[in-house]
Amino acid sequence: LSCHYYASSIIFAVQKQPHIPMTEKEKMQRHVLYDANYDEELIEERKVAKELCYDFNQLRPSDEEGQQEMLNRLLGKVGKNTCIIAPFWCDYGYNIEIGDNFFANHNLVMLDCAKIKIGHNAFIGPDCGFYTAGHPIKVSERNTGREYSKPITIGDNVWIGGGVKVMPGVVIGDNCVIGAGSVVTKDIPSNTIAMGNPCKVYRKLTEDEMK
Repeated sequence: LSCHYYASSIIFAVQKQPHIPMTEKEKMQRHVLYDANYDEELIEERKVAKELCYDFNQLRPSDEEGQQEMLNRLLGKVGKNTCIIAPFWCDYGYNIEIGDNFFANHNLVMLDCAKIKIGHNAFIGPDCGFYTAGHPIKVSERNTGREYSKPITIGDNVWIGGGVKVMPGVVIGDNCVIGAGSVVTKDIPSNTIAMGNPCKVYRKLTEDEMK
């Protein structure tokens, strides 16, 4: 009888716990629909990131020390030998993690509502975009301004050609080459060359190419 009473007390206590709704930022981090347009916390975080991007983009090309300092303030993780050629824009900054020996040419855009992780030795051509944000297909939901986010992951030793756009939730494996102008909507396996809209595997790398 005592055990039954104790168990019943626990259940009653759990049921009486107040429901604490998630913040819009927590919804964003859990990849469910959230309000990005009218939430004050997220608006303020984007303002901070945009100001830092603006300051970075105004630095002289010769001010490599200033560029590195600004990237360290803006991004979640910055590896050794990082070079991003201005202009560069992102949404939050803290969701971006890049490895060593990273190079990105002009006009890189990273919509980092979810994590964007890029490994070592990545080469990114000009006019590339990494978009973790998406919107509902259903018109009535989309018109509320809500969106969702899915992370993007890029492996080691990846070369992404100019004008490539990477969509939410995509994983690109190690050693890949993505042809210029591609729109990457699905995962690309390691050790392959892929291209097109939508981006598809063209061929595997040879053993010599993977060395």
